[in-house]
Order: sequence, then structure tokens, then C-alpha cells
Amino acid sequence: MAGPNVKVAASAEAAAAQCASFILDALAETLKTASVATIAISGGITPKLLFADLARSSFDWSKVHLFWVDERCVPPTDSQSNFKLANDTWLVPASYPAANIHRVLGELEPAEGAGKYVAEISGFFGLKGGALPVFDVLHRGMGPDAHTASLFPGEALIQDRTGVATNVWVEKFKMHRVTLLPGVLLAARKTVLQVSGTDKADAV
Repeated sequence: MAGPNVKVAASAEAAAAQCASFILDALAETLKTASVATIAISGGITPKLLFADLARSSFDWSKVHLFWVDERCVPPTDSQSNFKLANDTWLVPASYPAANIHRVLGELEPAEGAGKYVAEISGFFGLKGGALPVFDVLHRGMGPDAHTASLFPGEALIQDRTGVATNVWVEKFKMHRVTLLPGVLLAARKTVLQVSGTDKADAV
């Protein structure tokens, strides 16, 4: 397996542009041989510039199905919602087709929201017999503590290679989240890790 292709940009804006280019190229490449493409995105603060770049592109989103790597267990209108960030900066401006948006129902009780998300993914990918979904593109971020998705250092779920997604209590932030699990993160055809800020250099 080839190692990561590390690119360092001079600014957060330049890094976002590089990530947007990677994502658009990967989706276009997938659609050369497939009728639809899939992408799972992350939230937090860093992706805002990326989402704005995607919104400004002329890409045809009608064949791209969108999922989330993780989500805070809050309503979709909450300022902490990863869906809200993407919706405000990308989906609404780009008139993204609603039928292609597969969000985590963060407004539900955490276990129920996670269960419905697993069912949504399983139904879309037609999963059977413990199979894992294979996303065409996976967009991830990283925190200063080296967490990615909502899998924080010391979390036992980091060893889970068989589950699709679950709810997790993040003690650091005193809140529940729903996250894809490591087996799914590792199975993606292409992954872009968008990291910005000097406080994350050691983690990277």
C-alpha cells in the first residue's frame, strides 16, 4: 500500500483549494465508470473554506450521494451541527439535490440516531453479511489531540474494524456524537485529510 501524499499549503485557503481539487477530480474519475459516486465529509471549523470552494465549482452534484463521517448529536439547525455548516456553505448555495443528502439525524436520541444512520448506509450500499460500505471519497479532519472522525485517543472503538457507525460519548466536550468506525474509514477508495493550524502540526 502506498504511503500518504503529503502536501503543505501556505495558507488555510490554499489548503482548502487543494482539497477541493482532489475531491472534484476523484468524483469525476469515479463517474467515468459508475452511475453514481459517494462521498462522506467531516465537520468542525476547517472545512468551511473547502465547502465554499465546492459550492463555487460547476460540478454536477446530481450523481453524487453525500454522507457524513461524524455528527454532533444536536438538531440540524444548531450552530454545532456538521450538517448545518455544510448546508449553509455548500449545499444551499450549490442547489445540491436533497434526495442525494444522507445526513445523520442528530436530533434523535444518540443510539437511535446511530441506528438509523447505519440503516441508511446499509440500505444505500446494499450491505449484507457484515459487509462494510466503500465510499469513493472520504474527507477527514484532525484535531490537535490527533482525533479523527469522532474517535479520540484512548477510545476503545478505535479497535473496531467490523462496525459501520455508532454513537459515542466524547468526554472532552461532554456530548454525544455519531461516527463512522475505523473499518469504514480504512475501506474508502480515496481519502483526503484536511488539517489546518500550527496547533495540529505535532498530531499530523
